[in-house]
Amino acid sequence: MGRGKIEIKRIENTTNRQVTYTKRKNGIIKKAKEISVLCDAKVSVVIFANNGKMHGYHTSSSSVPDILEQYQTISGKRIWDAKHENLKNEIDRIKKENDDMRIELRHLKGEDVGSLPHPDLMRLEDALETGLVSVRNKKKEIRDMYERNTMKLEEENNRLNFILHKQEMKEYPYEHQSLNYRVQPMQPNLQDHHIM
Repeated sequence: MGRGKIEIKRIENTTNRQVTYTKRKNGIIKKAKEISVLCDAKVSVVIFANNGKMHGYHTSSSSVPDILEQYQTISGKRIWDAKHENLKNEIDRIKKENDDMRIELRHLKGEDVGSLPHPDLMRLEDALETGLVSVRNKKKEIRDMYERNTMKLEEENNRLNFILHKQEMKEYPYEHQSLNYRVQPMQPNLQDHHIM
């Protein structure tokens, strides 16, 4: 018994649609691998599921951008429109900015400064001095805050000790009561008595 033909239309049942997608996606990728190995062909397959998940395959000898570039060259069709060109230009600009910042960071660390001209060295010195002042101010601010917090904690500790002491006095008054002794003379004071 052979398989009957199925009508090619959207599968309404979500589960059946997902199962069919998985099987057919795997089949397409398998066929792409086979043709690339058997025929030494450059192949690139990109599949997006309806949930946005991407699956793909490309031959190990080339990347997807290489294959797309070759497609553009041979077909004469431009895949990238102006929007993509702008994005590429923006990426290139950000990469250059990143490289410049890495160089500047090395200069701030004192590395690779031998080739800098005098005006650049002056600007670097000014930037370092400004940074140093900022760091010192922040350090002082943190130290002052630490001292204020230490004083507050000491005051709070003294207050709690005082409250604890008062509480102990209420609970155990006899333990904290100071005893007052009167000293009695062993012999009566002769000056106080009149002899008769």
